[in-house]
Order: sequence, then structure tokens, then C-alpha cells
Amino acid sequence: MMHQEARAGLLMDPISLQLDTENLCGCLVRLLSKDPEWLSAKVKFFLPNMDLGSGDQSPDPTQRVIQQLNKLHTQGQTTWQEFIHCVCMELDVPLDLEVPLLSTWGHGDGFPRQPEVGEESQPDSQLHPGLKRPHQSCGSSPRPKQCKKQQQELAKRYLQLLRTSAQQRYADRTPGPGQPLAFPQAYIPPILQWSRASAPFDTQEGAITGDPKAEDGTDVNIRDLFNTKANRGPRVTVLLGKAGMGKTTLAHRLCQKWADGQLDRFQALFLFEFRQLNLITGFLTLPQLLFDLYLRPEAGPEAVFQYLEENANGILLIFDGLDEIFHPCSSKETAGPEDPASALTLFSRLCRGTLLPGCWVMATSRPGKLPACLPTEAATVHMWGFDGPRVEEYVSRFFSDQPSQEAAVAELRTNRRLWSMCAVPALCRVACLCLYRLLPGSSPGQSAALLPTMTQNYVQMVLTLSPRGFLPAESLLGLGEVALRGLETGKVIFSAGDIPPPVMAFGAALGLMTSFCVCTGPGHQETGYAFTHVSLQEFFAALHLMASPQVDKDTLSQHVTLTSRWVQRTKARLGLLDHLPTFLAGLASCACRPFLSLLAQQDEAWVGTKQAAVVQALRKLATRRLTGPKVVELCHCVGETQAPELAGFTAQSLPHQMPFHNFLLTYADLAALTNILGHRDAPIHLDFEGCPLEPRCPEALAGCGQVENLSFKSRKCGDAFAEALSRSLPTMGSLKKLGLAGSKITAQGISHLVQALPLCPQLEEISFRDNQLKDWEVLNVVEVLPCLPRLRKLELSLSNVSASTLLSLTNVAVTCPTVRMLQVRKADLIFLLSPPTETATELQGDPDLQGNANQRKEAQRRSLALRLQKCQLGVHDVEVLIAQLREGPHLDEVDLSGNRLEDEGCQLMAEAAPQLHIAGKLDLSSNGLSLAGVCRVLSAVSTCRTLAEFHVSLLHKTVVLKFAPEPEEQEVTQKRAAFPDSLTFQTPSDPPLCAPRIRLTHCALQAQHLEHLCKALGGSCCLCHLDLSGNALGDKGAALLAQLLPGVGALQSLNLSENGLSLDAVFSLTQCFSTLPWLLHLDFSSESQRVILRGDGRDRDLLAAGSLPEFQAGAQFLGFGQRRISRSFCLRECQLEPLSLSRLCETLEKCPGPLEVKLSCNVLSDQSLETLLHHLPRLPELSLLQLTQMELSPRSPLLLADIFSLCPRVQKVDLRSLHHATLHFRSSEEQEGGCCGRFTGCGLSQEHVEPLCWLLSKCEDLSQLDLSANLLGDAGLRCLLECLPQVPISGSLDLSHNGISQESVLCLVETLPSCPRVREASVNLGSKQSFWIHFSRQEEARKTLRLSECSFEPEHVPRLATGLSQALWLTELTLTQCFVGLEQLTILLGLLKCPEGLLTLRVEEPWVGKAGVLTLLEVCAQASGNVTEISISETQQQLCIQLEFPHQENPEAVALRLAHCDLGTHHSLLARQLMETCARLRQLSLSQVNLCEASALLLQSLLLSLSELKNFRLTSSCVSSNGLAHLTSGLSHCHHLEELDLSNNQLGEEGTKVLTGSLEDKCWLKRLDLSHLPLGGSTLAALTQGLSHMTLLQSLRLSRSDIGDVGCCHLSKALRAATSLEELGLSHNQIGDTGAQNLAAVLPGLPELRKIDLSANGIGPAGGARLAECLPLCRRLEELMLGCNALGDPTALGLARGLPRHLRVLHLPSSHLGPEGALSLVQALDRCPHMEEIRLAENNLAGGVPHFRLGLPLLRQIDLVSCEIDNQTAKPLTASFVLCPALEEIMLSWNLLGDEAAAELARVLPRMGRLKRVDLEKNRITAYGAWLLAEGLAQGSGIQVIRAECRMKRCLKWQENSTASPSPTCGLNKSISGEPSSRAALHCEKWSREGAVTTEHHRRAGWPTGKS
Repeated sequence: MMHQEARAGLLMDPISLQLDTENLCGCLVRLLSKDPEWLSAKVKFFLPNMDLGSGDQSPDPTQRVIQQLNKLHTQGQTTWQEFIHCVCMELDVPLDLEVPLLSTWGHGDGFPRQPEVGEESQPDSQLHPGLKRPHQSCGSSPRPKQCKKQQQELAKRYLQLLRTSAQQRYADRTPGPGQPLAFPQAYIPPILQWSRASAPFDTQEGAITGDPKAEDGTDVNIRDLFNTKANRGPRVTVLLGKAGMGKTTLAHRLCQKWADGQLDRFQALFLFEFRQLNLITGFLTLPQLLFDLYLRPEAGPEAVFQYLEENANGILLIFDGLDEIFHPCSSKETAGPEDPASALTLFSRLCRGTLLPGCWVMATSRPGKLPACLPTEAATVHMWGFDGPRVEEYVSRFFSDQPSQEAAVAELRTNRRLWSMCAVPALCRVACLCLYRLLPGSSPGQSAALLPTMTQNYVQMVLTLSPRGFLPAESLLGLGEVALRGLETGKVIFSAGDIPPPVMAFGAALGLMTSFCVCTGPGHQETGYAFTHVSLQEFFAALHLMASPQVDKDTLSQHVTLTSRWVQRTKARLGLLDHLPTFLAGLASCACRPFLSLLAQQDEAWVGTKQAAVVQALRKLATRRLTGPKVVELCHCVGETQAPELAGFTAQSLPHQMPFHNFLLTYADLAALTNILGHRDAPIHLDFEGCPLEPRCPEALAGCGQVENLSFKSRKCGDAFAEALSRSLPTMGSLKKLGLAGSKITAQGISHLVQALPLCPQLEEISFRDNQLKDWEVLNVVEVLPCLPRLRKLELSLSNVSASTLLSLTNVAVTCPTVRMLQVRKADLIFLLSPPTETATELQGDPDLQGNANQRKEAQRRSLALRLQKCQLGVHDVEVLIAQLREGPHLDEVDLSGNRLEDEGCQLMAEAAPQLHIAGKLDLSSNGLSLAGVCRVLSAVSTCRTLAEFHVSLLHKTVVLKFAPEPEEQEVTQKRAAFPDSLTFQTPSDPPLCAPRIRLTHCALQAQHLEHLCKALGGSCCLCHLDLSGNALGDKGAALLAQLLPGVGALQSLNLSENGLSLDAVFSLTQCFSTLPWLLHLDFSSESQRVILRGDGRDRDLLAAGSLPEFQAGAQFLGFGQRRISRSFCLRECQLEPLSLSRLCETLEKCPGPLEVKLSCNVLSDQSLETLLHHLPRLPELSLLQLTQMELSPRSPLLLADIFSLCPRVQKVDLRSLHHATLHFRSSEEQEGGCCGRFTGCGLSQEHVEPLCWLLSKCEDLSQLDLSANLLGDAGLRCLLECLPQVPISGSLDLSHNGISQESVLCLVETLPSCPRVREASVNLGSKQSFWIHFSRQEEARKTLRLSECSFEPEHVPRLATGLSQALWLTELTLTQCFVGLEQLTILLGLLKCPEGLLTLRVEEPWVGKAGVLTLLEVCAQASGNVTEISISETQQQLCIQLEFPHQENPEAVALRLAHCDLGTHHSLLARQLMETCARLRQLSLSQVNLCEASALLLQSLLLSLSELKNFRLTSSCVSSNGLAHLTSGLSHCHHLEELDLSNNQLGEEGTKVLTGSLEDKCWLKRLDLSHLPLGGSTLAALTQGLSHMTLLQSLRLSRSDIGDVGCCHLSKALRAATSLEELGLSHNQIGDTGAQNLAAVLPGLPELRKIDLSANGIGPAGGARLAECLPLCRRLEELMLGCNALGDPTALGLARGLPRHLRVLHLPSSHLGPEGALSLVQALDRCPHMEEIRLAENNLAGGVPHFRLGLPLLRQIDLVSCEIDNQTAKPLTASFVLCPALEEIMLSWNLLGDEAAAELARVLPRMGRLKRVDLEKNRITAYGAWLLAEGLAQGSGIQVIRAECRMKRCLKWQENSTASPSPTCGLNKSISGEPSSRAALHCEKWSREGAVTTEHHRRAGWPTGKS
């Protein structure tokens, strides 16, 4: 490259320089450098005698060319000219270089100076090859080339023709929206801004602002559009601007400037309009586009086009209106670049460089969806229109005289809306035109008031251009019709036939339309017409829609739409209706109504109808969920209407969060939005992200008080934007959150913002994220913190901050009283602040003194969190930081991780920590700390009294210190946690705040480090937990540590995991059980290297200061120190050899107890097991031995069975699957009791039975033996049953799942006589596979046998009958689904003959429900013994027969049989047989049967012969009418009946009347149940008549019998004779107060009455009071049920005065009791020592809950569901529970109980040994309360289930053997549902209780009344 001096020597005269050839010499050097061999040959040709030598051998090729040219140059002008001709003739020289070479040096007119060695050339433009000639040889002679000269002349003439045409077309012409030519012409450059980061100008933020006061004002700016930094930069520029911004005007201006020679870099400029190119339907080539459609050369078009191709870098093609193209262009093209194509395709080829490569292309478009043919590297320029100075300059140029200029500017300044509209140049032109007319005849400010909207500006423009005093309505409507038709068809250019001549003449005369020549194809031209601007066409279309009678309201509403403007490269064409909805909205303004009325020649009411349609359409749009672009368009439209009501509705309809993403926004857009927001009451959040924003956009937000959050995120925001924003911020009084992220602001922009922020004291959050701020800018921003009293967050992330600046920021955080956190980590830089709270009292008095006092008080109260992560801080920086923090407030957290502190810096921080008042953590991780540094840091913090945890892991680079708050801070913390409403607590798993936890993990600690370490730990105050896991201590270190631990102090845990320890180390540590009182648990795992030593830290954890909120009840119940704490030793995954076990047992002998030993290994040999078992008697403190996860031999069950005799303290042996064995031991204080043996899944077979029984026979008392899930089989079971008498079992024997068959069942039956102590046996051969035998300690006189699913075959039945006949004392046999059919049952009954006594046979088979009563009675007739009871239930598929042996005849029955039987029929034969078998039948029960007439007839015959029948039950059955008559007839002869139950039968009133007829002469009847039978008037009369003779009646049940008050009156009279009555059940009969009063008169005359049930009878206070008066006279009353009656407090008070002393059950649910009545009743209950059950649910007992002083020793159940019981009233209630030792169930669901009540319950749970169930569902108990209840369960309560739906998202469940924190082990070994050793659990779950809680009580309790 050549220097500037070399280029200056080759300059030519400007006349011949039509091309860019200033650096001709440099171009020559570059050309010859490509062919150095040719140049060397030419030098030798012209200088044959010169010695070229080494002077030409420069290493740089360019330098060698320059040296050779210098030698040619020195030979003179002739040699040089000949050389130049050779260059042009022989080389491929571009035409733009060949012409100046020949014209300059080829004729002797000029001669260059010698280029100097070392100079370089730099071409100004990139040269592209043109036409090429054949390469000639070096020795050829020059030839003339006149063809090139001719081409040059043709191109020169065409270029001059282009300039002349442009001057004629664009000179002194600025197109605008229609003004007469008399107005002055003015052009003011708009604001331009580059959009892409590769912007090619050197301005500060890429914006071209220009100087509007210059004479031209645009020269430098327009030239900058094409000033690229590199020739390879983008050659395609897209100019984006909204309609009216001046895009077309700028294109014309470029043409004008080029024609004037001001754009000298371009040789040719072509301007095309897409609106004209749309008219071309055929395909074109590029020459046709340039020459046929633009300007054709005078001659030689081919030569001219060739010249243009060769000089494409000097060609500029401008395409205006890219958004107006009709058809989209594909991004992919298959045709060749030279093939004819559409105009858009040619444009695409030009942009992509396939045509005219190197040319410049500029396109203008509205913002929106750009076509895909644009290359991605195209530069984008945004046109923003005018700012304030430009508006003033334009106005000053528009008006010629000074007074008019000043008046116009003054008018604009007084009207903010008009001023904002003038930001659009086209509107500014219209406004000036209107002011030109309005100013002369109006007062100041009045003219602007007439132009409030864009639409009214256009209206005034039309009035201005119209003749004075005349409105040409017809012509205007004609223009409107043309405009609308064009918009609907996408046409903006019209032909002569499209417009009527009068309309055309009118438009041309007013300057509203223009005419021009249009080329529709090569050689085809015609005249085209168009509106002067597309917005003018939209305005006239809107006029037509509003004023034309042919347009109805529906059609008008369809044009009120909103368009989106997302920036996407999808669709190529935008619509032409951008402003049509806006103009329609503007014409809907009331101010336009007179104009429209005049234009439409209609009255204003007609116009108002159309205007209302537009407003209604806008109102509908406002209700929709709109995107950001549509919201902006809606705001424009609503603002144009000038309708405050619509504006308010629109503003209120906007969402709270309003996002604006990725679309262009101008000042006018934000002004329209701000105008609408002014009508909004609620605050709004505005979020602008990725939006191209006009630099002065924020000015539009000035004074907007509705914006609460304002966020900008765009790289297009620079200093000018920040300056505009700073002017608006102080005026936005409601702004709380400000965000400016990802911008390009610099120090200048920050300075503007910093000046504005102090004027915004209401700000709460500021974000300047991702702005690449430097140190000065960051410090400048931080300085405003004291000026923003409400600020809560300041974010400066992604800034470039140095270490010194960082320390300055920490100083600000320390000194600023509102800062709560400073977080700096890599890219993050965040301040969190907490504004000070000042009361009104503090603000009084002296402001200065009071302010200082407030600051001091706030400084004392506040705490600071400091996070400086990965900030490259060193030791010196830490010293500065410590000095700052010592003077600062208390610290919540200090995080210095990821820095360079190393040992010295970490030690400095640790030493300073006690003085820094750190209440949280100090993080020094990843700071290069060494092992030596760890000890130094530990020594530094060991005496710190607030240290809570010190964790170091050198492997993971972790160094964290956690601190507890100071005592005074703890007190403040506890006061804040007001219990129970704002309950905040630590779970018991958290460490106590007063005892530190030291964790030195993975620090490579060895044995030699322990002494120094323990010395450092010895100074620690109350060390809590010590974790040394992951080190290298080894066995030596463990032994040394065991000696040093007593000097360390009492720990709660010691972790030695992953230290390479063996069993020898374990033995050393086991000795610590004797030397360390705190050690309670030692856990060692060999494979996982887990070694844990811990104490029982619950006392310390739970009762430590600050760990849990204290309350009196909780403190009383958490008395864990009173119980005996056991020790445990756990050894897992170890090889347990006999020698190791012996050594282990010897070590454990000295261990204090109780002791639990848990061993786990892969295989335990018999020798090892024997060694272990033989040592057990020498371990007196052993309470539990577990052998888990190990493989035992098949002999191990025998070894374990022998332990009962070896060690009498063994209470239970549990062996499961030869992998798990557990031995439980009695303590020395416990009395001897029964033993339990479980050997399940151990593979026991027949061969093991005899030795096992022999070993077990040595046990004195074996209460339970479980041999289930083994392999005994039938043979093993037979052997076991034979040996069974030797085994002293007193409880149960489980033989389930042993592969037995029916043979074993029969063997069991046959063995029963030889086992006198067996009381019950049950076998199930089905899916359950159960086999249980229950024993008693002595011989049992009654035996029960239950056989289920045994699948007996017919051949088994005789053997079964034989075995049963030999079984003495067998009293009950149950056969359930044993496949015993009707025939087999008949055989069994016939063969079953017991010696003497009663036998109950119960058969449950499916066929029983289908056989029918007649068939079942026939089966009963086959029994060999006397049938004394028959019970049939078809629904339950059950037949029950009681047989009496031996069979005996009844003489009375024989006589009856002979008297009533006809021997000739089958019915008579069956009846006779039944009479024989059932002669002694005492009870006949039929339940849920269908009694047909034949069955009833048989029953009639049978009943006639049953002289001993005492009980008859027919319940829940269906009887026919005839059958009912037979049954009644039979019952009428049963004179000795004592119990008759006919309840729940499906009988009507008539059937009931028939059936009650059988009650006559039943004088021996004692129990009568007619419940659920309709007792009408006559039926009840018959009943009462019969009752009068039942003097022995003891129980009468008539529930749900529709008795009513009248019937109760008759019944009461009949009851006077029932003096023996003990039970009276009349519930659900609605007897009311009258019936209750009648009963009250009778009850005192029933001296034996023990139970009365009057529930749900509609009894009110009157009836209740009468009952309360008489009940004290029933002195034997035990059960009183009066629930579901509105009794009220008077009844309760009456009952309280005289409750019977023997009362056991009291039911008063839903009785409308209040606190007063309940309290008095409870006090009375205290005098009822026999009370067992109390139900007071659904009453308001808020202040009257049971509070017993004497206690109820027999109370088993209390129901207080939904009684509004809260924490306060729960205290006396729980105290009363302790006085009820027999309590089994407590129901407290649906109340208001909280954690405090749970604590009270937990306190008493351990003292309630019989309690089984507590229901606390639907209360206010949290997880903390549930944990307290679990603690109560752990104290040994017998409770089985607690239901408590905790108010938390998950359910907690504590179970037995659970070891997870925070709940302790719930060791509940109680029986649930009849199964032993079930687990008691606390379930937090939903549980509904049917009918328990009504909606009203839900509401009173504060719970939702809907579906839960």
C-alpha cells in the first residue's frame, strides 16, 4: 500500500475525472503486483543494458514492483508512455483504470513523480473485473483500442443524462401531503439511528442528528449513510420508518443531492418505487429495469450496461416502499442470475450480489414483516422523525415572516398533544398548513386548541385548501370513494379510468393528488394518479365510510380493527390500512360531528349513530387480551376519539403487567399510551424488551403517575435515551421499580440518570443490569443510595468493577443505614436495602437531633449480609474489609468464597469474627486454605461463644463458619415468633445454637495431628458435634482419640467415618462407653466406613435456649431426663469370627445399660453364633440383640431355641428367613413372664420338629410360638401335633404358610382330644393360608374350631364327623366356604353324634343364600341331636344350628305332632320330621330372608309344636300376605315367648296390623322390637292394648315407627302397666314437646328403667325441661340419649340438678347447648362415677368444656366434635383426661385446636395407658404440633391411631422403629385389630365422619363448608 504522498503525485485534473481515479499510481502498482513475471520481462525489454542485480530482489513483492517502475520512470517520458500502452494492450486492465491511464500518461499530458520505496497504495473502492481481452505475449507491440474510448464516451453521456433527468425531476421539490406551490419549500433532516451493531459510522451512539440550523442541514448526514469502515461491509441498507416519517422525501433528497454532485462516490443513482413496480406483470432483465423503466441511453445500451457492471461499486439503487410489494419473494431461487424475472426477484438478486456485484442497494419500508429476500447482513437504519429543535426549525422555514414563525411555535408549545404529533414530519407539515390558516384570525392558544388530534388536523387541512366559505361535499365524497376502493384492492396508483374527471380536477386543483408517468412494461407508458401521501388516501377513505349513506354501521365496524407490527421475516407485504382505524376513531369525536353533518348533508343525530358504532367497536376491542402492538394502536384510536369515558374504560381494561416486546416504538406511540394511562386508577407495570425505541421516547412518559414499574431492555438505548429518561423520571410520582438493562449508556448517560434519581424518593428497586458500567459509573450510581429512602434493591450486574471499587462499595454497604445485603459474584452486583421505619412520634421535635438518634437506633437494629464471591480479593483487601466491618452493623452473613485469601487472610477473618457480630455464616471456601491454616483458624474461633458450626473440607475447598445470634438478638427473634400465630421454630434435627458443631472432613488429618487438634478443641465452649470423617486417622488415631476424648468435653456426636478403621479401632472406641458418660450410641460399618459415636441429644436439642419456642405445657411434658436411656452398639458389614465376638463381648461386659447390640455381616457361622449366645448370660445390661442382614445356617433356629434355657432373661426370640434375628431381654427389675419364639421362613421341616420341641420344652412359660412360612407340610404338622403336649405353650401357635392340606386339618380334628389346653383352633387353606391354635394355661372346658376354604371332598366328610364326635368339650364349629354342599351337610349332621352337651354348627357357604328357608329347615331335620337354635341369614349366606346331645323326646311335642300332622303329604312328612328334631327348639332366628307361602305354612306347623320356644326373630325380611297370615297364626300359639323381634321387615301398615295381632296373650314377653314398622292409629291401638298385659316386659324398641305426639300419648298410658321395663327406645318418632311431657308423667312409675333413647324427636326446651324434672326419679337410669333435639341450656341446667348417680352413657349431640348449660352439666357429671361414655358433639362449648375435678374412673369414650374448643379451653380439658384412667377414645375433630393444645395432649398421653384413638382432624395443628404428639407417643402410650390433619403441604407419619429425625422412635408394641405386635402410628390425613358436622358448625369453627 502506498502512502498519501505517493497518491498525491498522481492526481489528475477534475475535468477528465468522471471515475474515482485519484490514486492511479497505487492502482497501477496493485495491478502489476499480480503478474511480476510479465513486469520483469518488460523491464528487460525496455532496459536491455541495465544491470538489474540484487536491487530488485526486495523480499516484499510490492516493493519490487515500485523499484522496477522507478527504473522505467527514470528513462524518460517516451519510455514511460510506451510502457503504459503495453500495460493497457497486453494485460487485463479494467476499463475504469485503462481510460485514466491512457488519458493521463498515454499522451504526454502528465507525468508522475517517482514513487518512493516503502510506500503503499490503498484503493478507495473495490475494483471488479469488467470486459477482458486475450492475454498477449510480452514481446507484442501496442495496438490502438478505439472501442473502449467509444464505450467510455457513451457511458459518460448516459451518466450526464442521468444527472440532468434527476435535476429536472427532483430539484427544489419536497413532496408533502398536498399544499399549494406558493408555500415555502423546506427540508429538515429527520433523526436517523443505526439498528445493527455493525453500524458503519463513528458517531457516539449511532444516531445521525445533524445540525438543523445549517443552510443545507443534511450534507454530512446523508453522506454518512454510505460511509463504511471497510469495503467488505454491508452494501444493502434498509431505512425503516413509520408512515409520514419522510422516507420517500429522503429518497428524493438523495437523488437531488447526487444530481447536484454532492454524492460524488456514486457515478449513477436509480430510484424505483415499488408501487409502480407492482404494475409490471411480466418478467424483466436488469437492463430492461434500468433503461426501459427508468432512463434509456441515447445510444449503445449494451456498452453502457457493460460499463455499469464493471463499475458496480459506484452504482446506487434506491427502492422506495418495500412494504408495498404485492407478492412475497422466496428466499431460495433456482433460475440463473441473468434470466428474466419479476421486479422483486431482480431486487433480491441485487441484494444478494448475483446481479451487479458490489453495487449499493437502499430500500425504504415501514417497520414490520420484511421480505425474506433481504440478506441477514443488511444494515438497518431507523427514521424517527423530528425532535423539538427540528420541529421549531421546520416551522421557522415554513412561515416566511418572523411574527408568523414566533406565533406558530408558541401555539405548538402550548399544546402538548399537537407538539407530539409534529414529531411525524408529514403531520408537522399538515399542522403548519392548518396554522397558516388559523393564526391570522385567532387569539393566542386558540388555534392549537382546534387541532387536538391527527384527524382534526387533516380536517382543518381540507378546510384550509377548500374555497373560503364553501365545502365541496360531493367532490370530497368522490375522493373518499376512490380512496376506499383503492385501499380495499391494495391500489395506490390509479389510472384515468379509475377516477371521474371532476373528482380528478378537484384533487389536482387542491394539491391532494399528483400525476406522473408510469411504465407498465418495456415501451409501455401511461399517466398514473395517486394521493400525495398514503395517509391522505386513508383519511379520505375514512371520510367516505363515515359520511356516505351507502355505508351502514356493520360495514363501518368491520373496518375498526387493530394491526400487529411484530418484526418477523415471514410475510413480505404489510397492509395499507395502518391509519384507517385511527382516522375513523378521530372522526368519531364529537368535535367532528358538525363537519361530518355538513359533508354528509345529514343531521347530527345520523352522524352520531355512526360515531357511536365506532366507539362501541373500540370498546369491544378494549375488552380483549391484546398484544403490545395492538395496545399501542388501540391507544392511538381511543385518543383520537377524545372520549374520556372510553379512555377510562380502556385504561382500566389494561392488564396490571403490560409487556412490549420486539416492535418499533416512537415518541408518538408512548405519548398515546401515556394519554390513556392518565385515565387509569390502578398502577401498571410497563416492560419494554427488544424494542427499537426513539431516543426521546421517555419524554412522552413525563407526568404519568400510573406507572409503578418501568423496565427497558434494549441495546438500542444510549446516552440520548438516558438523558430523555432522566427528564421524565422526577415527574412520575408513583414509580417504584426502574429497570434499564442491556443498553449502551456510558458515563454521560449515567450522569444524567444520577442527577434525576434523587428526585425520585419513592423508588423501591433500580436495575442497571448488563450495561457494562465502569468503576466511575458504578460509584456514581451508588452515591445516590442515601437519597432514596424507600429503595429496596439496586442491581448493577454485568458491570466492570475493580477490587478497589469493590471495597468502596463495601464501605457504602457498611455506612449506609439502609443497606441489608451486598452481593458480588462474577457478573452479579446487587444491593438489597431495607428502608428504616419511623413512627410519627420520632418525626416530632428537632429534626437534626431526632434524625441522628434514629440513625443510631437503626444502626443498632440492622444487620448486613455481605457476599463477595470470586472477586480476586487478597490479604490486603481483607484487612481493609475487616477495618470497615468493625465499624459497621451486625452481620447476617459474610461470604468471601472464591477469592485469594490463603492461610493468612482466612486466619485474619477468623480472628476478627467475634468482633464482627456475625449472626449467620462466614464463608471462606475456595481461598487456598492449607491443613496448617485449618488448625490456625480452628484455634482462632474455638473460644468464640457464638460459634454454631465450623465446617472445613480441604478436598472440596469448603470453609464455612456459622454463628448463633447474640443473646439479646435471640430474645428479639423469639419475640418476633409470637406463638402460636406466627410460629417459627427449628426442628430438633438442627444443632443447638449455644453448642458448636466442628466438621473437619476430608482434610487429610492423621494421628500425629490429633493432640494439637484436641488441644485446640479443649478451649471450645460446650462443643456439640465433632465430625472428623474423610481423613486418615487409622486404628492408631482411633486409639489415641479414645484417650483424648475425655479432655474434649461432653459431645453429642462424633463422626469418624472414612478413616480407614478396622475392628481393632472399634474395640478401642467401645471402651469409651465406660469413660464417656455422654456416649450412648456407637455405629460402625466396615464396608462403607461409617463410624458414628453419639449421645441422646434430645434433652439438649429441645430445651436449649432459642431452639424451640417455650410454653408452659411443652416444658412440663418434655421431661425426658426422667426415663431410663439405653445405649446401643451397632456393627455392620463386618466379618464376625468367634475370636472377634469373644473380644467384643468382653468389652461390652463393662458397658452400663440398658444396652442394645445390633450386628450385621454377610455370613455368621454356627461356631460364631454359639460363641455369641454363650456370652449372653455374662451381659447383665443387655436389653436387645439384633442380627440383621446376615446369612445363618439351617441349624441356627435350634441354637436360638436353646437360648431360653441358657439365658432365662431372654423374653423373645425372633428369627426371620435365616437373615434377621432379634433377641429381647428382661431387665433385672422386671418380673419373670412368658417367653415368645418366632421362627418364620427358616426352612424348618419334619426333621427339625422333634429337636425343636425338645429344646422348647425346657422353657418354663412359652406364651407364643410362631413357626409360620416354613416347610413342615402334612408330615411335619402331624409330628408337631404329636409333640405338642410336651411344649408348655400358654398363648398361641402360628403354623400358617406351611404347605398343609386337608389331611392336616383332619389330623388337627383328630388330635384335639389329646390336647386339653387348646381353646381355639382356626385353619384357612385359601389365599390366607393361616393356621392358628390358641391355648390356655389350664384345661379348657369349651373349644372352638373354625375351618375356612378347606375344599373338603365328599370322602372327607365321614372322617370329619368321626373326629368331631370324639372331640370332647367342642362347643362351636364354623365351616366357611369349605365346599360343604347341601348333601354333605346333611350327611355331616346325620353322622355327628357327640357324647353329651351343646354344639353350635355355623355354615357359611354361597348356596345357603340361594337354597331357601324350606330347604334349610329340611336340612336341619336330618340332625342326629336335638336342635335347640336355628338361625338363617340369606344375605350373609349363613346357617347356624345348635345341637344338644344326646337326643331326647319331648312328650308334649309328640302329642302336638300327632294332632296336627297329615301323614299323607310330603309337607306333613317334613313337618313331622322337624317336630321330632326340633322338639326342644328354644330360639328361631330368620334374618334377611324371603319367606314364601310354603315356608310360612311349614313355619306355622312347626311353631304349633314348639312348646319350649322362647325367642323368635324375623328381621329385615320380605313376607307375602298369605305367608304373613300363616306366620301370625303360628305365633299366636307360642304363649311362652319371652323375646319377639319383628323389626325392619318390609311390611305395610296393613301387614303390620296383621302381625301385631299375634301379640295377644303374650304375658310372658320380656323383649319386644317393632322398629321401622309403620304403627298407624289402629295398629298402635292394638299394640297398646297388648302392652297392657305384658307386665314382665323389660325392653321395648319402637324407633322410626311414625308414632307422633298423639300416638305417644296412647303409648304412655299403656306403659303404666310395664313396671318391669328396663329399656325404652323411641328415637326418630317426632313426638315433640307434647309426647315428651306425656312420657315424663309416666317415667317415674317405671322403677327398673335403665335406658331411654328419645333422640331426633323434635323435642324443644319445654319438653326437655319436663323430662329433666322427672329423670332424677328414675334412680336406676344408666343410659340417657336425648341427642338431635333443640333442648337448649334450660334442659341442661335441669339435668344438671338431678342426674342419676348410676348413669353410664349420656348422649346429647346437636342439642343446642351453650357454654352455661354445658358447664353446669359437666359439673354434674363429676358426681357420676359410673360414667363410661359422653357425647356432646356439635354444641357450643366454648367456655363449658368438660373439666372434671373428681374424675371419671370408668369413662371410656368422650365425643366433643365441632364444639368450638380452642387452645385456651383445651388446657383444663386435657387436665381432666388424666383423671379418666380408663379413657380409650377422644374425639376432638373440627375444633380450633392449635399447637399449644397439641402440646397439652402430648404431655398427658404417656399417662393414659388405655387410650387407643385420638381424633384431631380439621384443627389448626401444624407439623410442630404433630411432632409434639409423636414425642408423647414415644413415652409409652398405648394409643393406636391419632388422626391430625396438619396445616402443611405434606403428611407426616411416625411409626415404630423409625429412626429419621426429627421424630423419636415410637416404640409402641400394642395390639391393633386383634393382631399382636402391630405398629401404632400418627397419621396426618383427611378423615370424614358421616353425619358428624353440619354446615353451620363448619362455619362457626372457621372451616370451609364446601366439599373438603
